[in-house]
This record gives sequence, structure tokens and C-alpha cells, in this order.
Amino acid sequence: MKKTLFLLLLFPVFVFGNATWGKTGHRVTGEIAQDYLTGKAKRALKDLLDGHSLAFVSTFADDIKADRAFSKYSAWHYVNYPLGTSYRDSQKSEYGDIVMAIEECTQKVKDERNSREDRVFHLKMLIHLIGDLHQPMHASRAEDKGGNDIQVQWFGEGSNLHRVWDKNLIESYGMTYTELADELSKVDRKQRKKIQEGTIYDWVDESHAICAELYDSVEIGDQLGYRYSYDYNDLLFQQLQRGGLRLAKVLNNLFA
Repeated sequence: MKKTLFLLLLFPVFVFGNATWGKTGHRVTGEIAQDYLTGKAKRALKDLLDGHSLAFVSTFADDIKADRAFSKYSAWHYVNYPLGTSYRDSQKSEYGDIVMAIEECTQKVKDERNSREDRVFHLKMLIHLIGDLHQPMHASRAEDKGGNDIQVQWFGEGSNLHRVWDKNLIESYGMTYTELADELSKVDRKQRKKIQEGTIYDWVDESHAICAELYDSVEIGDQLGYRYSYDYNDLLFQQLQRGGLRLAKVLNNLFA
């Protein structure tokens, strides 16, 4: 309990502040993944999720954050390690991180000896965390709480680098999650296979490398708006697409 309280004090904004990828972003990744599920995965998910879509349950891990009973899962949403290094070589947090969480969720869901309640809980967490993994500021550095301490202005309103990537960019674009998912799911088989290559370790290091670029994209106090959107919307869309297609791969493998 003392360790949990220490974590909450150390990372209050990051843990309870912005909704990761925002609801729109998570629903985009869920909606894209839904289009690329195998028949076996679809049947298993329909059963475990009581017929709900991936988009519908994709925000679950954020929805439970306000409940202190789930505070031990706060560290599951992100990972911090020095820029320019790899996850495998990094010092691991005693509280866990997003990579450890994805691995645990996968094992919990896969093991049919676990209770249905336990499998459903970890499945919902897994769906969310694959989305978080592709928000670059969730694979960042600890000293500024994943960009939360880098204060900027977004169209004249106070924000920070983390919130810009969680919420501001995607909401400013003005499309619904279904509209965005429809556009971003239009990939051929060759493109999809290329995007789905690699492992969780490759994907977190990929987000980590992008994060380094994003740190260089702003300075504290910057006034961000149309120019920043123009420069970075394509990267935003790329990460949403990757998250959706890779979520489909993870689930297809899980229920193969």
C-alpha cells in the first residue's frame, strides 16, 4: 500500500490526468482491429465481451482509474526509460510497466483455467494497453512525467506535450472515431503484414524513438495550433493505424 501511495504522489498528473489517447483514439484503434479479426477471434471475443465491440470496451482501463481499488494498475499505462536506449536494456520499474502489463494480460486471457471474470478484466485491459503503447508519450522519460510537465498553449488554451498527443491533436481534427477508423483501415494485405511485423518489444522501442522526436518538437511555453497539426497529423494517424492493426494481430494470435 505504501508503494502504491508513493507512486500516486510521484505521478499524480500522469496517472489521473489525461485520458490516454482520449476516448476517440482508443475507439479508433478498436474499430480498426475489429475489421481484421479472424473468425475464431471474433467468436471468442463475442463470448468474452458479451457481444460488445472492441471500440466499446477500449476505454475500460481509463474508466476505472478514478476507483482507488484499481490504483495498482496505474503504472500499466506507460513505461519510462532513457531516450536513445532500448526497453530490453532498461531498468524495470518495481511497479510494472506497459510491456509487463501486456504480457501479463495475454497470459491471463490465454489460460482458460482462470475465472471468466479474471479473463474478461485482463482482456479489456489488453485492448486498451495496445492502444496506449502506440501513443508515443507513453514510452517516454520519467523526469517530466511523460511530457506532462512540458507546458504549452494549444490554440490559446493551457496544455502540455502529453495532452497534445493524448487529446488535443485528435480532437482538433474533428472526425468521429468511426470516420477516422474507416479512413485508416484502408490498407492492402502487404501493407498490413508490414505494419504487423515485430513484437511488443519492437513496438515499444518504435514509440520510444518517436517520442524523442516529439520532445524536440516543442519548447516550454510554445504556442501550438494549425502549424503543429499540419506537421504532425500524419504521424498521429500512423500511430492510430499501427495500434489498430497490431491489436488485431495480438488478438488473432491469442485466440488462434
